[in-house]
Amino acid sequence: MKVILAADHRGFTLKEALKKHLEEGGYDIGDMGASTHDPHDDYPDFAYNGALKVAENPLEYRGVFLCGSGIGMDVVANKVKSVRATIAYSPESARHARVNDDINVITIAADVMSIEEIKNIVKIFLTTPFSGEERHVRRLEKISRIEKDNFR
Repeated sequence: MKVILAADHRGFTLKEALKKHLEEGGYDIGDMGASTHDPHDDYPDFAYNGALKVAENPLEYRGVFLCGSGIGMDVVANKVKSVRATIAYSPESARHARVNDDINVITIAADVMSIEEIKNIVKIFLTTPFSGEERHVRRLEKISRIEKDNFR
């Protein structure tokens, strides 16, 4: 699995700390920026590039995107076909996202979470498998049909 990271200026410092932590844990990292702390940057640039990268291999790549609230990154990521993103606000939300919805991108509110909370959420996100239960597969197939109708 490859972990794709993206952050704007509000998530930059936490992204850098998370990147180091994940690399030390043996993860292959793709860093889609920001590469410097620039208070004038815009989250859509990094979220879009990160989502495009995840969409290259949505079954094998997982994204972790950080901005102030997590909301902006979530909105942008969900505009890319094959990306299923959600805000992860707790370990339980990350587990639910993987087990039930096979989410491949989580977004995180950097303004309200510590690095330790983020590490815990990301660990669960990266290690929890999709259940594969029929009802969840059926729902994901419906989402795929919606994508085909709306993403040309």
